[in-house]
Amino acid sequence: MSRGKCKTPDAVALGFESDCITVPVEAVLPVKALSASVKSSRKYRQITASIKEVGLVEPPVVTRSTGEEDTYMLLDGHIRIEVLKDLGVERVECLISTDDEAFTYNKRISRLAPIQEHKMIRRAIERGVSEEKIALALDLNPRSIVRKARLLDGICEEAVGILKDKHCATAVFEVLRKMKAMRQIEAAELMMNANNYSPAYISAILAGTPQTQLVDTKKPKKMRGITPEAMARMERELARLQEGITSIQDSYGQDHLQLTVIKGYLAKLLGNARIVRYLMQHRPEFLTEFQAISEMASAPPPEAE
Repeated sequence: MSRGKCKTPDAVALGFESDCITVPVEAVLPVKALSASVKSSRKYRQITASIKEVGLVEPPVVTRSTGEEDTYMLLDGHIRIEVLKDLGVERVECLISTDDEAFTYNKRISRLAPIQEHKMIRRAIERGVSEEKIALALDLNPRSIVRKARLLDGICEEAVGILKDKHCATAVFEVLRKMKAMRQIEAAELMMNANNYSPAYISAILAGTPQTQLVDTKKPKKMRGITPEAMARMERELARLQEGITSIQDSYGQDHLQLTVIKGYLAKLLGNARIVRYLMQHRPEFLTEFQAISEMASAPPPEAE
């Protein structure tokens, strides 16, 4: 599996710790009880058959418990843990989430991200499990397993780090593969900033990518319904957009600090009855604005994922 080498971008906060850990099944504490009908369901039987056939491909997701040492709160994978208990398995490999809120986690993440799924499939293949066997256990087309196993071929490690826990379609990585390493990082950051990981959005980024930043610099980009002139205009507009985003990110910390100081100062002024009375009499429009600023909720920092 080949990956390009490129410059490391600014640190990206990930939703999971970088490595899985193996823990006793009994140390994993469920956050909800399974209904009595679950064990008789088709899904339960499928998961049981899959684990018996190829082992645990998709690890449960846990967070470290703050109450007891060496215990973990189960965020995702309740059926898998129950199956392991029924099969008498004593230890399980888990992904460690950095989010300790089960409700928040389940609201945001309902399935394994493609890059995590890729790593689990690669691990099963490295253990000697055939792609056909994995496809049979997961009820997928063997060709789909091959595509998932090769998902990161040609994708640089830094772009992988940015998209590690994002739900990108396979087509997104196919488009990224057409770009050089530095452009892959820029494209991944654009998707993250826009919170848009759709094939349509990455195709638009590709359309706005200069020919010199593509792997095949001689093969012209072909976008249905877009003229060369429109393509050139998209490249210029996307470049300006990226510069604008970078400028906002660079100045955000200082701006946020100044706003916090101003807000605190105004709140202190408005706590003085004499000042409030003066403003009401002489500058009521100032009072309205000052009150609005002082009552603002603290602005959250840009989402880092």
